[in-house]
Amino acid sequence: MDAELLTLANTAGTTLVTLLATDAWGKSASAVGDLWRRVHPERAEAVRAELVEARAEVLAAQAAGDGVVESELVAEWRRRLRRLLAADPGVAAELRRVLDEELTPALSASGRNWTGDVDMRAEASGHGRVYQVGQGTQHITEQ
Repeated sequence: MDAELLTLANTAGTTLVTLLATDAWGKSASAVGDLWRRVHPERAEAVRAELVEARAEVLAAQAAGDGVVESELVAEWRRRLRRLLAADPGVAAELRRVLDEELTPALSASGRNWTGDVDMRAEASGHGRVYQVGQGTQHITEQ
């Protein structure tokens, strides 16, 4: 799997699990279930039920202060999305749309931040500068 698809699956998996603990979880789970329906229609309802289960696990883990369970769920949904993309790389455009138009705006509206790793690369040449921030706010001041 190429790096772009891997990054897409990882970002979508992390965002999805983060949203499971918010009020936007139902809409997010439906969007991901609809995506599955296009590739594996026979699995769509099972995936939706697994997301309901995952939500219960995330909420229980957060109540207990157990960050390990949430990390494990993130890893699990990242793997599932990678397998989905491996089965049909053509679904990448639809996953990107779901991420950009449904999951990310829901995450922003919830006031939540991503958990997990952020992988960023940049290159500047000449007198160019690169400023990156994985999440949060970055303030640049000239000296």
